[in-house]
Amino acid sequence: MKLILDVPAYYRLKRGQTLADCAAAFGLTPRLLAVYNRLTEEPFFGQVLKIPPAAGDLYTVRGGETRSLLCGSPAVFRQKNGTDCLYIGQTVLL
Repeated sequence: MKLILDVPAYYRLKRGQTLADCAAAFGLTPRLLAVYNRLTEEPFFGQVLKIPPAAGDLYTVRGGETRSLLCGSPAVFRQKNGTDCLYIGQTVLL
């Protein structure tokens, strides 16, 4: 039996929820969710966010790792994470 999770295309933030809370609930990084929704500041209560389709696992970057090592190429890293930045302790989508 295969488990299939139905991810909604949109999500309305509840009172007290942050971008990081919402991203964690859907297995995304906050940066990816912010880029996908063109956010420049923390979203507000009741705001509707588009949830991007994500394929991969969340991972915390360790020393010596590169975008190519983590995702195969810098372009794939950028597409999955919405950024070229990579630093130790960062949570990224693989």
